[in-house]
Amino acid sequence: MMDLQKFVDKFHTMTSILSVEKRDDDKIGTIRIEAANSLYIRAMEKVDKDGNVVFKEKFIPGSSYERYMKKELNFENFCYECAIKKKPVHAYIRPERYNFCINLYMMPLSIDDPKKAYCSYSQEISFEENIEAMSNISAKTSSNVLQTCIKLRGAADLQKTMDEVIEDIRQICDASYCCVLLTDFNEHTWSVFSDALKKDSNLHSIRDFKDQDFVEFAKSWIDTLAGSNCLMIKNQYDLEVIHKANPTWYESLTGANVKSLVLLPLEHNGTTIGFIWVANFNTSNTLIIRETLELTAFFVASEIANYQLLGKLETLSRIDLLTGAMNRNSMNNRVTQFLNGEVQFNSLGVIFADLNGLKSTNDNQGHEAGDKLLKDASQILRSYFSDCELYRAGGDEFLVIALDKPKNELEDKVNRIREESMIPGNVSFAVGFYYDANGGDIRTAMHKADVLMYEDKKRYYDRFPANRRRFL
Repeated sequence: MMDLQKFVDKFHTMTSILSVEKRDDDKIGTIRIEAANSLYIRAMEKVDKDGNVVFKEKFIPGSSYERYMKKELNFENFCYECAIKKKPVHAYIRPERYNFCINLYMMPLSIDDPKKAYCSYSQEISFEENIEAMSNISAKTSSNVLQTCIKLRGAADLQKTMDEVIEDIRQICDASYCCVLLTDFNEHTWSVFSDALKKDSNLHSIRDFKDQDFVEFAKSWIDTLAGSNCLMIKNQYDLEVIHKANPTWYESLTGANVKSLVLLPLEHNGTTIGFIWVANFNTSNTLIIRETLELTAFFVASEIANYQLLGKLETLSRIDLLTGAMNRNSMNNRVTQFLNGEVQFNSLGVIFADLNGLKSTNDNQGHEAGDKLLKDASQILRSYFSDCELYRAGGDEFLVIALDKPKNELEDKVNRIREESMIPGNVSFAVGFYYDANGGDIRTAMHKADVLMYEDKKRYYDRFPANRRRFL
């Protein structure tokens, strides 16, 4: 048998020799670091300025890798693929728990040993991302990822295109299910952006589990990933590792008939915006699948982040941020649609609701109290007219447009608002209501409702002169 230490000392890069125990089942046997050169040992045992160190114990040749670091499924999969299955491995890793990136190369070694299989492990460490190393991928992966990029970049409808891409990924991985789940940990919300389910699969879409709190699951995924940018579960052995680390998730996976899984977080500007995963994939092709998903996740995250940003900008352009009602710009655009004949309707109801007492609240209690009054007013109107269009027309004035609603139903709501407005301490409105059973002209309806609203406001100030303000 060759002298492993002499062999590894010939390398000018950080290099070690790894062995994997040969087994007759599908479990990955014990992985040992048999030998390592001085460059590798110094790098692994060095404590950085933040107190982080890769090896938690001093290096002893022939020891299990778990002597030095936590059990890592990705590392074990790399070792198994290279040493046991004799496949060269290259990966570029950006572990969150360290402040550096790892560009690693593994090559199978032909060593006559009935109990162990061997491979070399060489790595380069950099403190900045190496774009060239990230793009050093196989031709097959390049082709798959390039098709994804072309589709996403040319997408007029990102949602539709993403559905196509996710189905492509499912087929590339020969998986039963592929999903992109978006999460917002600050708002504690989740949503399915896209998913693809193989026909006649025994799995279910995550959409079928809408009542479950997947935000809590997603938080636990981050803990289970433990800084890794990918988690690959190939078999029952890997599932048992998950069972120990995250028993609740394990129960969910096995209950959903998941036998294998690749999970990757979608990161953008240091923030996790969601996750992409494939379930019950072709486990004989793990290296290509991992490589494809890692790079695809990078582009998918970027496109979704841009899509979300555009959505937020669109929201800012049409929503009044204080009250949540649509803003005056949206109202004007909607009126233009009416005037251009773009809106089809039979009956038209228009309600102007002006908030009474806002100026006195601002003068006596401050603008923070005035802002709260506006928010409360918007919420009240939204509760009454939840199936209508609500706009903040400006200042303390709101507009409700009701299409094809019964007149008596709208009148009843208006009268109830007026009655509650007269109770001291309640949010008070002056309300003007106009209804045209034959549709009519939106400008005429708005003008007449506005006139009626000012008549109602005059009655309010006649009744409560202390709240009077100058109005036209």
